[in-house]
Amino acid sequence: MLLGIILIIIGIVLFIIRQIQAKELLSLQSARQTNIEELISTANSISQEIGGGDWRDYVKIWGKITVNKPILSELKQEPCVYYKMKVQREYEEKEITSDSKGNRQERMVKKTETISENVRSIPFFLEDKTGRIIVNPEEGKIDTIKILDEFRNESSEGGMLQFGNFSLMLNNNFLNSSRRIFGYRYKESILPIDREILVIGQVSDETGDLRIHKPSNNQEKFMISLKTNEALIHSYGQNQQNLFYGFISCIVIGIVIIFISM
Repeated sequence: MLLGIILIIIGIVLFIIRQIQAKELLSLQSARQTNIEELISTANSISQEIGGGDWRDYVKIWGKITVNKPILSELKQEPCVYYKMKVQREYEEKEITSDSKGNRQERMVKKTETISENVRSIPFFLEDKTGRIIVNPEEGKIDTIKILDEFRNESSEGGMLQFGNFSLMLNNNFLNSSRRIFGYRYKESILPIDREILVIGQVSDETGDLRIHKPSNNQEKFMISLKTNEALIHSYGQNQQNLFYGFISCIVIGIVIIFISM
């Protein structure tokens, strides 16, 4: 019966994920596909008629990332406009449990702990054949390229971890007789320069210059994707279908198991 309940819970979680993705798909489809020349022309026309600073539109544009001065990712030191990094400690720890008769059992359990993570981004230009526009990627849902997933056998505590521009003094108190450290895993993903991307977000002239950023309407999503509009819509559709089948399967199998167990 417990397995049936677990499957029903998993089914409910899959249904919730499907609903969230359905909203993102609807938002993606509602964004107006355009180019940068058209946005600049519209903004200039509206500014001449009623003044600047109040124009808003929800758009999607395909173009290439350009930037005057990129940032360097913290670990691999790769030029980019956005990166996220994570350092994890991998170790095993002694756990003591008791069975129904009160007998104590000891076992070593493998564990992973995040000891450092960081995200950084900078505004960049999105450039197509008609012009370029500033994009502020803050708070966006950003596709990235994984550039690092490396395990290093650094088991000693009390020293310094170093990788690229990252450094961290380790805590002497972590290591004791009940723990054994295997090492540390370094992970990093970036949004690289000179990469073609799809930007879905709000364009406005509220800062004095035209730029794309997070929409003020919470129902409109802000996404930066490495896929084209068509590929992204297809991907969402495929995920929706898979989540639906997973939801139905978990619920049906879970109910059958509970019914048999009764």
